[in-house]
Amino acid sequence: MSLQETVSAERIHIAWFGMRNAGKSSLVNAVTGQDVSIVSAVPGTTTDPVRKAMELLPLGPVLILDTPGLDDEGELGAMRVARTNRILAQTDIAVLAVDATVGFSEADTELPAEFAKRSIPFVIAFTKADLAGKELRAVRTQEAKALLSAEDTADRIVFTSAATGEGITALKERLGAFAPEVTREKRIVTDLVAPGSAVVLVTPIDASAPKGRLILPQQMVLRELLDAHCTALVCQPEELAEALGNLRTSPALVITDSQAFAKVSAVVPADVKLTSFSILFARYKGNLRSLVAGAEHIDALRPGDRVLIAEGCTHHRQCEDIGTVKLPGWISKRLGFAPEFSFTSGGDFPENPAEYSLVIHCGGCTLPEREMQRRLAAAGEAHVPVTNYGVAIAYMNGILPRSLAVFAGGES
Repeated sequence: MSLQETVSAERIHIAWFGMRNAGKSSLVNAVTGQDVSIVSAVPGTTTDPVRKAMELLPLGPVLILDTPGLDDEGELGAMRVARTNRILAQTDIAVLAVDATVGFSEADTELPAEFAKRSIPFVIAFTKADLAGKELRAVRTQEAKALLSAEDTADRIVFTSAATGEGITALKERLGAFAPEVTREKRIVTDLVAPGSAVVLVTPIDASAPKGRLILPQQMVLRELLDAHCTALVCQPEELAEALGNLRTSPALVITDSQAFAKVSAVVPADVKLTSFSILFARYKGNLRSLVAGAEHIDALRPGDRVLIAEGCTHHRQCEDIGTVKLPGWISKRLGFAPEFSFTSGGDFPENPAEYSLVIHCGGCTLPEREMQRRLAAAGEAHVPVTNYGVAIAYMNGILPRSLAVFAGGES
């Protein structure tokens, strides 16, 4: 996958925060070199987070997020501020935009500590610097230093002007300097198989499959295998036996869509390693060990317990939907009764899921890792066990140990 094709969830998220009319949108447009955000002297012009994918070296593929003002007013304003706060959970690098002619608001002064608490590297960008003289700049610098630790000040402050271009290059360089903190070499599957290995991907095409394409986890795994010069054989469950028979040697690994686990497990020889896309993503985006432990709580459910089934994307649900139809059916059949199921998708995930006895989450392929970790942390703080689709299905089919064998015996 080229840098230009990198999916949003895999990009470094750089979010702009600040008050209404602080010049965030103008600064975003200056950094991206495009009219990404609508710019107006009217406060509150940006009503929802605006997103722009671009490449910013040495960071590589990034996603720019321009957020509504922290001081937005009224009922809708409160909702926008809440959405801005939610963006914090997805932020890898933050830019706090402060109008150099006005200075810090109370909300502004709280953000550096919040960034530090969440281990988010950040820059304080004073905007409209063309309107601020030397003395005023000195005052703003001292105000900023009062919010920062002594070792942070040198690289955290930059004066910018979208009107003149001052400081735009410096801001980009400051953002790029965070590359060692936010970039990582993390693989989905190719650390588990040797280069040149044969891997079979089982991808059911049913009524819930998107028309004309593979779903994102399948795309990402396939591309990663090709980049590692592995041989990938893709088939549907019905053709799996024939596909395995056509191979001269056994594949290094079979990866299946979770909903076909039972059928695929019956076909794949016991000496061939088997796992699912969802389990791979449990390790890649979440915490596989805790998700495995969470699966055991399925059998501890009692009548009246509430189970949250959460998805990171907002796809159109079909009659055979795995989250809203198949999983509840399988769980109810196993238990002999139906717990009370609730469903969320996209950005909707409870801040405090304490009302639930169990959370079952999708693989999170469309979610930034920070957001997935936030959801796991929220459940952990509420003492609610969490598992994911693939882990839960493997557990209910009695093949979870086999599905984890590819990780060298560990829930790494």
